[in-house]
Amino acid sequence: MTNTPLRLGIAGLGTVGTGVLQILHRQGDRLAARAGRPIEVVAVSARDRSRKRAVPIDAYAWEDDPVALARRDDIDLFVEVMGGHEGPAKAAVEAALNAGKDVVTANKALLAHHGHALALRAEAQGRVIRFEAAVAGGIPVIKALTEGLAANEIRRVMGVMNGTCNYILTRMESAGLSYAEVFEEARQLGYLEADPRLDVDGIDAGHKLSLLAAIAFGTEVDFGHVALEGIGAVTIEDIRRAADMGYRIKLLGVAQMTGRGLEQRMQPCLVPASSPLGQLEGGTNMVVIEGDSVGQIVLRGPGAGAGPTASAVLADVIDLARGNRVPTFGVPATSLRRVRPAQGAVAAPYYLRLQLIDKPGALAKVARVLGDAGISIDRMRQYGHEDTTAPVLIVTHRTTRAALDEALTALPETGVLAGQPVALRIEQL
Repeated sequence: MTNTPLRLGIAGLGTVGTGVLQILHRQGDRLAARAGRPIEVVAVSARDRSRKRAVPIDAYAWEDDPVALARRDDIDLFVEVMGGHEGPAKAAVEAALNAGKDVVTANKALLAHHGHALALRAEAQGRVIRFEAAVAGGIPVIKALTEGLAANEIRRVMGVMNGTCNYILTRMESAGLSYAEVFEEARQLGYLEADPRLDVDGIDAGHKLSLLAAIAFGTEVDFGHVALEGIGAVTIEDIRRAADMGYRIKLLGVAQMTGRGLEQRMQPCLVPASSPLGQLEGGTNMVVIEGDSVGQIVLRGPGAGAGPTASAVLADVIDLARGNRVPTFGVPATSLRRVRPAQGAVAAPYYLRLQLIDKPGALAKVARVLGDAGISIDRMRQYGHEDTTAPVLIVTHRTTRAALDEALTALPETGVLAGQPVALRIEQL
């Protein structure tokens, strides 16, 4: 063990930044023993110096400008936990790399939009960027992909990567509440981002998926081609009907390399209720990785919060203190491939919920439209009448989304629909 400390500059003193300081205060000696050297905070930066925080900051130098903090000669490692993919966060990370400093960040949006360029910049300076905290909070999924599973050809990565959406969907199911009711409940509890669309439209989780895909398949980060669909259209009725058929609905991210290109999608899907993903409750995250040698592994844990995310930040700090310098995306950034995005997803079964006008021949017309699109029916259930309509639930055999869209376009022309049909993919696990 050396007495030479690793000197940190921390930009951002919100939930995560404060959590990092708290762990360092509480566990400083243990972290030093594990890192092989002391870890010290030299200077910090945040938007409001006077804000009351759960940990004192008087012992640290203060910088109003995070870029100035990144350039300080008396720090070795720049920790960015401000957030945002443009503006101060991007400028400060670039400044740190240009000044010859390694970077640890929790900023998935920054890396989803600029990860390849930043990785190239880091390599040019002989530096690395570590970002365990940017994906799935306290779950060490980045380390698993870049190190623990490095001997594998990764076949598929999938998971529930936004705890807020999982909380909303499981709360709807357990309490029998509508989406709007649970959305407001989540807002009151402080679970939603300042811009809720980042959560419920799948954007936050899509950022994370694009980073995992880059590591898993050795490709440039391509968030722009992640197919995004949020959970706003999922109703309590869909959740109940899916449960009747042995499924649960999750906002599920899937990335896989196919003969048609790289498939990346974040969308509500049905998963078997008995599967690990189907049993996931509340705000917990889960990532499933499939490799050619290891088979399928499941990583489960807290996806957000001060403790779990700060734990991930400091895991990266300790690795760098030990001299463990893995390239940003597991391989040199210059070797990352630019691949074409897949046009459409791999074929899968689909769940269809239709509200049909109660008249003779209605089901036959639906079956004819599906058949004309090349879609066969695996299972079908008709529920009790509702005035002059009847809900019908259909599970198809494997089909493509293009064929399904053809059928959904033709169904209104039958004259038997009352309301818009709902279609959700059933993911094979």
